[in-house]
Amino acid sequence: MFGNYLIGLREGLEAGLVVCILVAYLVKTGRRDALKPVWAGVAAACTAALAFGAALEFGSQELTFEAQEALGGSLSIVAVGLVTWMVFWMRRTARHLKAELHGKLEAALQTGTAALVLTAFLAVGREGLETALFVWTSVRAAADTGGSAAPVTGALLGIASAVALSWLFYRGALRIDLSRFFTWTGGMLVVVAAGVLAYGVHDLQEARILGGLPDTAFDISTTIPPDSWYGTLLKGIFNFQPDPTVLQVVVWALYLVPVLTLFLAPASRQGRRAPAPDTAR
Repeated sequence: MFGNYLIGLREGLEAGLVVCILVAYLVKTGRRDALKPVWAGVAAACTAALAFGAALEFGSQELTFEAQEALGGSLSIVAVGLVTWMVFWMRRTARHLKAELHGKLEAALQTGTAALVLTAFLAVGREGLETALFVWTSVRAAADTGGSAAPVTGALLGIASAVALSWLFYRGALRIDLSRFFTWTGGMLVVVAAGVLAYGVHDLQEARILGGLPDTAFDISTTIPPDSWYGTLLKGIFNFQPDPTVLQVVVWALYLVPVLTLFLAPASRQGRRAPAPDTAR
């Protein structure tokens, strides 16, 4: 549940900050007439994300077991790729996000209403589609252990928190170091994504696309029972599995160690060389 809360919070806050910046720019420049197209683009992006999630959920139910596992495993890997790209992109652009969006919005204002709708749709839609895909993979993982409500609940709580924080940013009641925030949450998401990747590999093994399903690396089910409260907690946060295959452990380590090292390395260099980042209002 925590992993999905984190993805909902981070993705929702990214989208919320984008909307806040767009709306604040239009209000300050006296272009309130352009607010409706922006909100229309936001609504369209939210609708597209919900439709994408529904298509994944209901479309996969018509497939055979092996086809479901193949689809779930493949999309888990895609979700990990998207999340990895997202955390590195936001880590790099958090300092310049406001200026970048102002430039795009000014160009859209000169082009027309359709460009405004498209700008808002693209800015919010990417986060929405990533969230829908990531949460869907977590719902499938939770379903394998007897329940699927926690991932959705966690994501909704994260999005609700992001909406509240975005409103406080817009009203000027809250200041936060965005660079530091996205560094900490990005690092945690890399750990969560490693678990999703390992789960996706297990799906592909069950679909007989990858071999090695009988080769268990270790089995600590008696120490950490999957149905215990702490086993459920570890499953919800890290997609922890007490009896992973050798391939799952290898893939998990090969992803987590280099990606987390690369993600955190620039932070230490920037801390010595770069000026203090802007804060969001």
